Amino acid sequence: MPDQATPSGKPAPDEPAAARPTAEQHGSGAGISRRTLLGTAGATGLALGAAGGAVGYTTAPAQAAPLTSVGAGRAMFHGKHQPGITEALQARGHLIAFDLVARAGRTEAAALLRRWSRTAGRLMAGEPTGHDDTGVARDAGPSSLTVTFGFGHSFFTRTGLEKQRPTALDPLPDFSSDRLDKARSDGDLWVQVGADDALVAFHALRAIQKDAGSAARVRWQMNGFNRTPGATARPMTVRNLMGQVDGTGNPKTTDANFGQQIFVPGSGEPAWMANGSYAVVRRIRMLLDDWEKLSVSAQEGVIGRRKSDGAPLTGGTETTAMDLEKADSQGEYVVAINAHARISRPDQNGGAAMLRRPFSYHDGFDPDGTPDAGLLFICWQADPLRGFVPVQRKLDRGDALSKFVRHETSGLFAVPGGAAEGEYVGQRLLEG
Repeated sequence: MPDQATPSGKPAPDEPAAARPTAEQHGSGAGISRRTLLGTAGATGLALGAAGGAVGYTTAPAQAAPLTSVGAGRAMFHGKHQPGITEALQARGHLIAFDLVARAGRTEAAALLRRWSRTAGRLMAGEPTGHDDTGVARDAGPSSLTVTFGFGHSFFTRTGLEKQRPTALDPLPDFSSDRLDKARSDGDLWVQVGADDALVAFHALRAIQKDAGSAARVRWQMNGFNRTPGATARPMTVRNLMGQVDGTGNPKTTDANFGQQIFVPGSGEPAWMANGSYAVVRRIRMLLDDWEKLSVSAQEGVIGRRKSDGAPLTGGTETTAMDLEKADSQGEYVVAINAHARISRPDQNGGAAMLRRPFSYHDGFDPDGTPDAGLLFICWQADPLRGFVPVQRKLDRGDALSKFVRHETSGLFAVPGGAAEGEYVGQRLLEG
């Protein structure tokens, strides 16, 4: 994405003078840029893996060893949908919400999204930011980095765009199990960063925070993790901190109705949300001390699936359909009426479906030794009133898992469709 510049060649108002690429960043002189190495790799025969990627930047020699498959993974910034929604779970994640400062409005928000989009595009391509780069990700490839941007309910009031606020962004209802910290919930702007390398992920987080400049301030920030790709003998559904296989029932991109469940139609309302999605973000603390006191069979009863392999208690493998009518010798349902896997099924909630793409978190221990750990729950859907809300309402009324978890923060964000080449995320809203 080209830099914004005035006819005189000076940086545009939203880009500080320091943003101008240096000779080193362009690969001239002794330094070699990540961009240069992306082009050099094909000519010199460096192996990059099927997904593409860069060998390193600035000081890496031209004959550097090829990246591993983890470092070579690359997601595309420009496209129909924003990245970070349908990609595989990443090993490291950061969630951060910003509030626009009092004097910032639509113009400042547009300049900020332009900066953020430019930075995200460069980093996801395995390049340095192009201005005041910290070098944290030096020597690494893109590592499947994704950066995703969304707007909160309050953003539209701050920017005078209330008429463009989607009805699907109306505040979520209160749930009886909520114990929400308002200071760590919601926000004008939301950014999700994910990568398969912790330094690459932090590099992007820091760049996004620095790019906010004087236009926005951090409201809250959370860090998460998942299993690193390649840590298991074969690809497997991830486990959460309760030790349970988590995500078996997720809709698949190959499902016939996947697009209509997860993404706003191209002719959707409002028009600027075409091909976008809605993200519900919840910090769910797991009461691990209580959970770990249960026997494995008791834990399996709460979930409705075997802990060892995620298969339903009614038999088969992880992907075997659950037999909700199967009874034991005492005439009791094998999968209890209040089992989490039964209650959360789409066919038990009027077909409500959402794509769960979470990160686990651990933020240390309370003074009494209780772990502050759990799930940074992120789910995607075309309409939260038909996805997250009906499922959570049913879980709120009688999920056996509820006594072992506590919802501590919450947010709902409108995530517009992807930016085309030469565009920035949200341009159709902010300049429409």
